[in-house]
Amino acid sequence: MPKVGMEPLRRRALIDAAVAAIGERGTLDVTMSDIARRAGVSPALAHHYFGGKEDLLFATMRHILSELGRDLREAIAGREGAERVRAIIAVNFSAKQFRPEVIGAWLAFYVEAQRSEALRRLLRVYARRLHSNIVFGLRPLMPHSAAERTAEGIAALIDGLYIRRALKDGPPDAASAIAAVEDYLSLRLGISTHA
Repeated sequence: MPKVGMEPLRRRALIDAAVAAIGERGTLDVTMSDIARRAGVSPALAHHYFGGKEDLLFATMRHILSELGRDLREAIAGREGAERVRAIIAVNFSAKQFRPEVIGAWLAFYVEAQRSEALRRLLRVYARRLHSNIVFGLRPLMPHSAAERTAEGIAALIDGLYIRRALKDGPPDAASAIAAVEDYLSLRLGISTHA
């Protein structure tokens, strides 16, 4: 008989193993057996919990996005204007998010979204929420059309810095990534930076 209460723990172990395997390889070309072995469960149990690899990959991306969303809600609570936008930038480059395996997983999911309608929908939801949150913070600071363009630029910088990070060796440098996006924000707000 299965142990009571183990399913959530095993599901989480499989998701964590999927992030690690995808991040290490930089591709979704991993097997359920690879992921199950990393999680310390049998491939049959992995299939029992998730059905197939596609379902596990979808659950993995949802998990990454859920963690990002939870962290984002905490970071922006009670913040407005530029302070809110800076909090959004910081969360995207936090130690939990901007680590090699998660960066690799993001890139693999972006590539796979070209073939998977379910992943494409999930990434569209993420992109809309990011854009909306940034625009909400910028709206009191600039005209609506400028807020829209600035939000698009910030989102593009975040995505671009993840791509650049994936192409480099060594640990991610969150401080320089945050500084680059904040420099752009300052330019769009008409604030000169002296660095």
